[in-house]
Amino acid sequence: MFKIVKKRELNANVTLMEFDAPFIAKKARAGQFIIFRVDEKGERVPLTIADHDSDKGTITIIFQIVGRATQKLAALNEGDSILDLAGPLGVPTELGDNVKKVCVVGGGVGCAIAYPQAKELFGNGIEVDVIAGFRNKDIVILEEEFKKQCNDLTICTDDGSYGKKGFVTDALKEKIESGSKYDAVIAIGPVPMMKFVCAVTKPYGIKTIVSLNPIMIDGTGMCGGCRVTVGGKIRYACVEGPDFDGHEVDFDELMKRNSTYKEYEENCRLMNKAN
Repeated sequence: MFKIVKKRELNANVTLMEFDAPFIAKKARAGQFIIFRVDEKGERVPLTIADHDSDKGTITIIFQIVGRATQKLAALNEGDSILDLAGPLGVPTELGDNVKKVCVVGGGVGCAIAYPQAKELFGNGIEVDVIAGFRNKDIVILEEEFKKQCNDLTICTDDGSYGKKGFVTDALKEKIESGSKYDAVIAIGPVPMMKFVCAVTKPYGIKTIVSLNPIMIDGTGMCGGCRVTVGGKIRYACVEGPDFDGHEVDFDELMKRNSTYKEYEENCRLMNKAN
């Protein structure tokens, strides 16, 4: 059993939880994830480790309430426990040597995954710019946390209700064209956003890493559900990722695969709402 030691609502649909998980906290690195299960009948759900503290023996996850599993998790409070936390899973983010300046781009709840990336890079003395995009002011998350873990933070909202009006791609292109010389860009968020970030960086030859979120079941590479095409080859996000070279990812295929159960998921949401 894994005890909830902290719970905080970041907005109406996004919750932060910190768990007592010393063995995971000891080994966790930016880019890795866990799979949780609330109880013995619960769904296995993968979530990126948003933060960890090896001294306290805790890990933090941030999740959006979108289905039954996350509804059950969000209903728990500090002091409650869940059955399973498996991890750390996946390959930690690696940018190679001689990286001095990086731009971390997050979109929506993807900012929860972008945060540990910025934190680890900044902690290693790398100059970090962060661009965080949201639909509107009401769903902005982790602003204060990002400010402490980067050299420059740009918040964008689609409707202009907060920060800079427009998309993260507009802000990124503006920074590049104004002279920011990035050794790498890390993009994490909705698949279309990551696709268009890669379209911005490719003409400039800027290495771009994306964190992929395909359908995932077992998290060990056995089921094949998380397969993605990268550089014309089949890769498995749970054991070979979730980070990949964004300029080689077949985003259109990924979007098609991710929508496989869209109709079923919508029907489940309607049934849960009715009940």
